[in-house]
Order: sequence, then C-alpha cells, then structure tokens
Amino acid sequence: MADLEAAKINHDNHLLLDQPCLRLPYELLRNNFRSVHYPFEWDSTAVKNAVKETANGLISGKASPQDAVKSLDQMLGKMRGLKRKLTAAAEEEDRLYRQLDARVAHLRELAHLNTVEDVKYETWSRQRLDRLLVDYMLRHGYGLSAMALADERGMRDLVDIDTFVAMSKIRQSLERGSVQEALSWCNENKKELRKMQSNLEFMLRCQQYIEMMRTGSHTKMIEAIGHAKKYITPFNETYPVEVSQMAGLLAYRPDTSIEPYASLYSASRWQKLAETFTEAHLKLLNLPMTPLLHIALSSGLSALKTPACHNTQLQVQAEPESEQSQSTNGGNTTPTNPPAAASHHHHGTASLTTRVCPVCSTELNELARSVRYAHHSKSRLLEHDLVLLPNGRVYGKARLEEYAAKSGLPAWQVKDLVTGELFEMDGVRKVYVT
Repeated sequence: MADLEAAKINHDNHLLLDQPCLRLPYELLRNNFRSVHYPFEWDSTAVKNAVKETANGLISGKASPQDAVKSLDQMLGKMRGLKRKLTAAAEEEDRLYRQLDARVAHLRELAHLNTVEDVKYETWSRQRLDRLLVDYMLRHGYGLSAMALADERGMRDLVDIDTFVAMSKIRQSLERGSVQEALSWCNENKKELRKMQSNLEFMLRCQQYIEMMRTGSHTKMIEAIGHAKKYITPFNETYPVEVSQMAGLLAYRPDTSIEPYASLYSASRWQKLAETFTEAHLKLLNLPMTPLLHIALSSGLSALKTPACHNTQLQVQAEPESEQSQSTNGGNTTPTNPPAAASHHHHGTASLTTRVCPVCSTELNELARSVRYAHHSKSRLLEHDLVLLPNGRVYGKARLEEYAAKSGLPAWQVKDLVTGELFEMDGVRKVYVT
C-alpha cells in the first residue's frame, strides 16, 4: 500500500517545476501587444488629424490639390509602415500561440498519468529532462548545442530558444565592453524596468561615463561632464552614493589605487553589468534566476540525502590511503594498518554506496553537500528491534550485533554504523514506536 502511494503522481508538485514553461509565452504575448499598441494609437491618431487638416485646408482654400496629394502620400507611407509592424506582430503572436498550444498539450499528457510506473511516464519525463537541459544550455550561452538538441528531439515549441539567444547576444556585447545593445533593450522596456525599480540603465550610463573618463582626453572629459548632467545627476536622490563616486572620479586617473575609484575603473565591472542585465531580463519575464535543471537536481538530491551520505564518502576516500600505507619486511609486503571491516549504512556497504546512492556518487556528492534534508511526512521501519545508542542514533539491534561481530568486537560492545563510535551494551536502550 505504501509503495502504491509513493508511486502515485502528485500533479501539483510537477507543475511547480513546469510553471515557466507556460508563463513565458504569456509574458511574451503581453510584450508583443505593448510593442504595437502605442505605435498603432500614435500613428492612427496622426493620420486622422492629417486627414482632418487636409480636408479643412481644401474646403477653406488654404491648401492646393498638390498639397493635398502630398499629404495623402505621407499618410499612405505611415499606414504602410504601420501595416508592416502589425503584420510582424501578428506573425509573432501566431508563433507564441502555437508554442502555448504545444506546451498545454505536453502538460495535458501528464494529467492523464496516475503513477510513475506507467510506461508513458518514462517517455514524458525524458522529454521534460531534455527541456531542462536545453534551458540550462541556453542560460549558459551554449545556444548552438541547445538548438541541436531541441531539433533532434523535435521540441522547438517546448523551449524558449529565441528569447534566450537574444538575451545571450546582449550579455555577450556587455562582456565585450559595449553598452549600446543593452541601452536599446532598456529603452524598449523602460516602463517595466521603472516598475521593477531596476538600476540597470543607471549603471549602464555610469559605465559610459567611466569609459569617457578612462581616455584622459580633455575633450572626452568635457563630454563626460555633459553626459553626467543629463543621465547621472538626476538620480542623485535615488543613488546618492553612486552619484557622489561618479563626481569624485573626475579627480582620479585609471591607474589609481585608491578605493572605490580603482574598482570603478576595473574591467570586472563589465561582468557585473552582464549579470545585472541577465537578472533584470529574467525578472522582467517572471523566470527563475536559477536554471530549472538545478532546481530539479536539488529537490531530487534533497529527497535522497541522509546524514550518512557524506560520512560514507569520507570513508570511501580514506580506504585507498590505508591500503597504500604498507611496509616491506624481508621481501614480503604487509599492511601496517589492517583494513577495517566494510562499513554499513543506509544503502549497504561503503564500497557499494557510490554505485547505488546518487548523493554518495563522486559526481553529485559535493553538489549535494549544501542541499537541505527533505521533510518526510511518512516513514517506514525496516527493522523492528530498534535500539537507541548514547549518541542519539537509532539502529536495529540485530544489525548492530552483526556489524560488531564483523568488526571483531567483544559481545558487550557495539559500534555506530556511521560514526564508528564504540559503546557498551549497557548504555543501549530499547526503542518503542507508538
């Protein structure tokens, strides 16, 4: 009964990890609508006013027919430009709705599955793992590899390649020392960034000022002062410390060792700008800062992690050292320290642990070290003759006696399976489960 309960799929928990899959197309649809809404309002209003002025001019005789024809040509040009914008927006909207339909269908497949033992669940979870891998590669700049995997699996509509590729291009431009692409993006999303209280545009303007000061040219310094008056000093109340530092930069050259001005001239600021842009971009689209693959790995490792995992890893690493500490006597090699008996813990022997437990594996052990232990609302007792050691650990009595015998201990002693501490049987207490 407990196995059936554990195998049952909790659809709500699954959807927690898949929220960005549905959220991003919705956010992009909103951005797409905003990108054409205001230009449409402005251009349509301008055309209406132009038509009205032209008609009034013809009626009053103030405008000639040639002027009217010229005005109509201008209006037609505006309307053609507006039509191109609307056509591009409509195509983008169709693409996003196609993505949304594909993702809803993908998640609907999960709704029809009840247990993880279903054959179809393996296929579905494999596709989700591919999505997480593509998301990870896109966030770390491996766009070509991500596209290749998405094309191979036929899941272009389930991943957000275009969005992350555009973000990666702007990030790379910042890492190369250019702010123009990032400033253009800030201009397109000025209202949203202001609502988020993002300081990205201010930091970009400060970096422009720093680069002007870096040249040391008198002309550039005059230009930098004008730039600061226009883009930096208006933020004096919001960022007083940063504005003061920018003003103080006038008195220091790039080779200064005085802080904070040496740090302002440092090339590492470009990397910080790239990280700030990435954070603002993800926050604008309501996407998590952490790759989804890391979230999935953390939850899985947390569910499997026990206090014994890292202790056993240390024991496994220590075994080769004891095997190598040997002395040669008369041509015969004898170990100075006989190897201890195999240490048992929650997954079996220490030598078997790294092959069975993912947390104890060399690939994931260090990653799992900082992961919290999972909260288990239900547990099962594998052994019924439970006893409590003086250090607070609970084991089966038969298991302790078996381990003590293998370790060559006397009948009145037992050894902790994890810590290796020795205790007398008189200090062991019986545990009663209620």
